[in-house]
Amino acid sequence: MSNINKLKIFNDPIYGFITIPNSLIYDLIQHPYFQRLRRISQMGLSYLVYPGAHHTRFHHAIGAMHMMQKAVEVLRFKEVQISKEEENALYIAILLHDIGHGPYSHAMEHSIVEVHHEEVSLFFMNQLNAEFEGQLSLAIQIFKGEYHRKFMLQLISSQLDMDRMDYLKRDSFYSGVAEGNINSDRLIQMLNVMDDVLVMEEKGIYSIEKFLMARRLMYWQAYLHKTSLVAELTLTKTLQRAKELLHKGIDVECSRPLKYFMEHKITPDNFSNDDLNTFAQLDDSDIVSALKNWQFHEDFILSSLSKMIINRDLSKIKLNSEKFPAEVLEAMTVRFSKENNITQQEAKYFIFKGKIKNQAYSKDAEPIRILKKDKTIEDVVEASDQLNLKALSKPVTKYFICYPKQLEEF
Repeated sequence: MSNINKLKIFNDPIYGFITIPNSLIYDLIQHPYFQRLRRISQMGLSYLVYPGAHHTRFHHAIGAMHMMQKAVEVLRFKEVQISKEEENALYIAILLHDIGHGPYSHAMEHSIVEVHHEEVSLFFMNQLNAEFEGQLSLAIQIFKGEYHRKFMLQLISSQLDMDRMDYLKRDSFYSGVAEGNINSDRLIQMLNVMDDVLVMEEKGIYSIEKFLMARRLMYWQAYLHKTSLVAELTLTKTLQRAKELLHKGIDVECSRPLKYFMEHKITPDNFSNDDLNTFAQLDDSDIVSALKNWQFHEDFILSSLSKMIINRDLSKIKLNSEKFPAEVLEAMTVRFSKENNITQQEAKYFIFKGKIKNQAYSKDAEPIRILKKDKTIEDVVEASDQLNLKALSKPVTKYFICYPKQLEEF
């Protein structure tokens, strides 16, 4: 196949045409590991709240690569030296940064695959590097933060990276949550590099304030929306129950790769190539078809939880700035176990509490640096005259309690 055939373009609803920069990137996109991302929803179960949120991680990875192309162009224009090899490594690293996500990633990580998606991404990258004869080595070095030019990692993973530039804009577009929309073009135009560190020119400070505000609002309105939250927690509990039944020797019908991860305890230390190839077989359809089967399972807990998700008939969730008293939870648990003839331990699959945290900007993480006119550098919080930016760097914690609807009058 000639290289000319590989310089394809994608038509993206947000950016218009996105070009594939070279044949290696084309071959990586064509790889089954990457094509799997077409079958993994970017926002998990958020479509139960926002019916349009059905875009995939494939969409997002391509969009993030497009943002990186723009960033490289802007930095080169400002006479930041980026070699052809470094440019290519940046495209590969951002393209593959999310390749380790499984279906409904967070629910899975808390139930059956005890390996963080970033670690899985690295396993995939190393495997691809072997297949592509070392052509991903520099990208992996940058991704792991081992490359001496620090700004390159910041473009891939920081509080102002190309990943966030794309997902905020994309998730806002598909969910219809307009508050999340950011001006990524303007933000990228303002990027610069000083002493190998990523900075934002002072005149871009209002765009950053808007970006951080958008991130905070997207968390409250979309990612931490209480219905999305209760759906994800219910899915986590469903997978935990299925795994528990399997370990008791009770048959739980599901796809071979899903069963594999429920039967084996996989950790970062024992993660093998076989595990990786089985993981690569997992996508949203494994989970959805399992839930469709499990709603008819003889186990009351598994079938009830599965029905809740399939029919979007979810538990109630209450949020509060204060912790819920333990006795409220206990009383509900006792009552629910009696009414449904299950143990109090089993009732905990339906009645539980927890907390969520939203912090738009963390002062402890790698800061967003503002390059002032006099060439000094300041943390964005110090440089901003906006009081709300100081507030955005304070974490807000909310406590929640989930319980079945029949306990509503309780």
